Amino acid sequence: MTSVQRYLPVFGRVLLAVLFVMSGISKLTDPAGTIGYIHSAGLPLPNIAYGIALTVELLGGILLIVGYRTRLVALILAVFTVAAAIGFHAHFADQNQMIHFMKNIAIAGGLLQIVAFGAGAFSLDSRLGKA
Repeated sequence: MTSVQRYLPVFGRVLLAVLFVMSGISKLTDPAGTIGYIHSAGLPLPNIAYGIALTVELLGGILLIVGYRTRLVALILAVFTVAAAIGFHAHFADQNQMIHFMKNIAIAGGLLQIVAFGAGAFSLDSRLGKA
């Protein structure tokens, strides 16, 4: 294993996870605004959706950073990210929304790479022999 193969997976996980953790913190600090935004998108059960989004983003982001149950966490985050793209950014007549949609799809692609190849050497999964 080269140094690049050893170190890049943890950097990639952190770069992807920061997005989710920061978004989760934002939701945590403004639940009413987030629930209102979910409602304005026409999605059902905004209070429950808020709880799901908060949990997936915060817990999933933290677990991705430390590399615990990484393949499963990355899969959940990938599905969540595609669902968010469809639910919030599928207004293709608006170029900005199209960019957000495509960005979400790209993020899901990066997460699927983690599903396929695992957490890498610097992870709890590796330490526990589950990488």
